[in-house]
Amino acid sequence: MTKHQQQLANLDLLKKQLNTALHLDLDDFDLEANTQHEYVSKFVGIQLKSSFQPIYDVDKGDLHGFEAVLIASLSDIQSTTPDFAYSYAKATGKLVKFDRVVRTLHLLNYKQIFQEKGLLFLSVHPDLLISVNEHGKVFERILHQYSLPTERVVIQIRDFSATEQNENLVTYERQLAAAIDNYHDRGYKIAVDYFGNKHSLVSRLWKMSPDYIKFDPSLIQEAETQPRLQTTLKGLAQLSKDLGARPVIGNVNTQAQFEIALKAGFGLVQGDFLGIANTTSQLHASDFIQKRFVGVQSI
Repeated sequence: MTKHQQQLANLDLLKKQLNTALHLDLDDFDLEANTQHEYVSKFVGIQLKSSFQPIYDVDKGDLHGFEAVLIASLSDIQSTTPDFAYSYAKATGKLVKFDRVVRTLHLLNYKQIFQEKGLLFLSVHPDLLISVNEHGKVFERILHQYSLPTERVVIQIRDFSATEQNENLVTYERQLAAAIDNYHDRGYKIAVDYFGNKHSLVSRLWKMSPDYIKFDPSLIQEAETQPRLQTTLKGLAQLSKDLGARPVIGNVNTQAQFEIALKAGFGLVQGDFLGIANTTSQLHASDFIQKRFVGVQSI
């Protein structure tokens, strides 16, 4: 029996397990296994696939983990953005289920490419942080089902202007802090994403106590043409460390940007220069990932 045939044979059992763990109707989670050994799904009319972009620890010279990136399309040829997919799910009143489907899909595919070590970075829609109780409890069931401890999962929370999203800033920040505490209590790690945009508040960082701070992807691009910003990046990296968090710089797409990131003190680096986001079929061999990083280190 080929690997694909074995995957298909186990699919019905897998669907039943997911139905029990996530309280999802099988019709809601149209899970399939394609010929590339990838799990794919369709939810609220949107086709869903997983891709993963590596995050490297340049201090250790090793792979630190992957950020899961959603590939969404309305048909086989009409791609759309993850933001649109989430907005559409929200408009249909199925945001909570959609988020569970996406995260579970990422988990199933992640387990095929990086089973022994490394972290999985997963984004959570901001609305879920203030509308769902017992954060991480339901997803924890499926993690246990596939022997992935919560300590290897990093919940990414996008930093945005709370005053634009909520009229009551105090209430929002209290709900956000409670959600983060709940995730931490269950063993998950927390990353603040897109920090450093025009709406970011430094005062919110110490309240959130994140394990990682991922900086706005525009910063490294601007730093390549604005030398003064390179000094600012160094200060932001040190600020993260002072707060007990590891700084992550993303969107590193050129050698010059990579060198700027290293000089600024970023130990964790992500971007197309180091490795583009790929599906599991393209990342099956860990040798490919390691060779890619060794090549960059020799620059």
